[in-house]
Amino acid sequence: MAKLRIISHSSEPFRDRQEVGQLLAWELRNLPGRNLVVLGIPRGGIVVAQELAQTLDAELDIVLAHKLRTPGHPELAIGSVAESGKIFLNEEVVTGLGISQHYIEEERKTQLAEIKRRARLIRRMRPRVLLKGKIVIITDDGVATGATTQAAIWAVRQERPALLVAAIPVGPEDVVRRLAEDVDEMVCLRTPRFFSAVGQFYSRFEPVDDADVLTILMEEQKRQLSNVPVKPK
Repeated sequence: MAKLRIISHSSEPFRDRQEVGQLLAWELRNLPGRNLVVLGIPRGGIVVAQELAQTLDAELDIVLAHKLRTPGHPELAIGSVAESGKIFLNEEVVTGLGISQHYIEEERKTQLAEIKRRARLIRRMRPRVLLKGKIVIITDDGVATGATTQAAIWAVRQERPALLVAAIPVGPEDVVRRLAEDVDEMVCLRTPRFFSAVGQFYSRFEPVDDADVLTILMEEQKRQLSNVPVKPK
């Protein structure tokens, strides 16, 4: 299992996603700054990721991985498909449930079509950051079943980062511990004893739409350009 740090079992709500990003950045402050990338899971996770990236002086990107849903149980992931089209399958679940290759291929096409729709909007604003050999932090505004985060972890792992870290604000402890098995390090700010939904642990939990995501990525592109050294004439 990964190095797992659960900071608190408190049920006290966070102020907002920005506060969460700052708190997670403090917990991860000892990560080396070079080759550090923060990936936000859309949509709320990109707000958290922006705070993390700015505080840690890391690159920011969005992870466009989708889970492959189990027939009849859409919240259970049998694997994931990445933006590149690569799929990861949990062979134990696939075999145990007798899921056919035909179903897997049809589900891959369905999820990849949605990924490509989002990519057409986003990649004009922020080209995809290559992750091989880098320290990668995956974050969201919280986890409930963990299926979406699991899909993101599986997809990013295929790109062979040097270190894969999950930074989670809040979630059920059993879900957090399960996700920790697939990363090198996991930090979770709070695992409350009683959990019903992510939004209950925020005083402000406004919806985040595609326009908000594009604005954040535009700001990130400007930040990265401002950090490029000017060559002497």
